[in-house]
Amino acid sequence: MRPFRLVLGVAAAAVLAACSSGGDKKKFAYVERPVEQIYADAARQLERKRWDEAVELFAEVERQHPYSAWARRAMLMRAFARYQTNDYDEAIEALDQFISLHPGNKDAPYAYYLKAMCHYERIADVGRDQENTDNAVKALNDVIRRYPNTEYARDARLKLDLTYDHLAGKEMYVGRYYLKQYKHIAAINRFKYVVDNYQTTDHVPEALYRLVEAYLQIGVVDEARAAAAVLGANYPGSVWYADAYKLFKRNNLIDSAGLPVARPKKAAAKPGEKPGEVKAPDLGDAVDAAPVTAQETAEELVPNAGPDSR
Repeated sequence: MRPFRLVLGVAAAAVLAACSSGGDKKKFAYVERPVEQIYADAARQLERKRWDEAVELFAEVERQHPYSAWARRAMLMRAFARYQTNDYDEAIEALDQFISLHPGNKDAPYAYYLKAMCHYERIADVGRDQENTDNAVKALNDVIRRYPNTEYARDARLKLDLTYDHLAGKEMYVGRYYLKQYKHIAAINRFKYVVDNYQTTDHVPEALYRLVEAYLQIGVVDEARAAAAVLGANYPGSVWYADAYKLFKRNNLIDSAGLPVARPKKAAAKPGEKPGEVKAPDLGDAVDAAPVTAQETAEELVPNAGPDSR
C-alpha cells in the first residue's frame, strides 16, 4: 500500500515499516480509523481532482470496513476516479465487481451507465479496429434495456446515436476503399449495410449515391436507378442526389425528357443472329436496392430545380 497524504488537520495514519526476511521488501501496517473519516478524506481528494489519492482512500475504506455500506459506495467512487484518469480497464473491473456483488443496489443503474461510458470513451477513429465501439453499443443498450425511464437511459440513447454514426462511418470508409480498388461487390455490400442498419445516421445519403456509382460501373443500370430513386425520395435536396443525376447524365442514361433510361438501348440484331438481351450479372441478395423507409418507391429520378438541373 503506497502512502497517501491526509488534509484539513486530520492526523496522518501511522505507517510502520519493517524489513522482510529477505531484507529487500517492506511491509506496511495501518491504524484503523472510523470509516466516515476515511470516506470524507477520499471525497475531499475527489473534489480537488486528486484522483490517485482518492482511489487509495476509497480502497482503504473497502479494506478496513469491507461489509459496510460505505464500502459499497467507495467501490463505485473508486471506479469513477479511475474513469477520470482514463484507466478504463480498472474502472470496468471495479464496476463489474460492484454489479456482481450488489445487483439490486440503488446505484446499480449508475454502475451500468459508467461502465458504458468507459467503453464509449475508448472509441477509436474509423480507420482502426472497432471492438471498443461494438462494446460501447452493447453496454449502452444494456443501460437502456435495464433502466429505460432513467436519466442514464436518456443520455445512453444520445450516445448510442453517435456510436451508430461512428460505425456507419467505418463501413463507408471501407466501402470507399473497395470502390477505389474496383472491388464493386465488396463495396456494394458495405454501402447496403449502412442503408439497412444505420438509417438514422448522416451517412445514408452518401451510401445511396455510392450504390448508384458502383452499380453504374458494373453496368447494373436498373439497380442504380432504384438506389437513385430512393435517394431522391428521401433526400431530394441533397448534393448526393444532384451528383447521382449527374452520373446518369454522364453515362448517357438520361432521355430527351430528362428522365433516366432504365437500360441502355440495344443495337438491332444482325441477320442470322438471335436478338439477345444484355443481362446483368447475378449478384445475389447483396446487390438488391433497399429503400430507406418501409415504403417502397418507384418514383422516376428527375433533376432537381437549381444549378444542377441543367
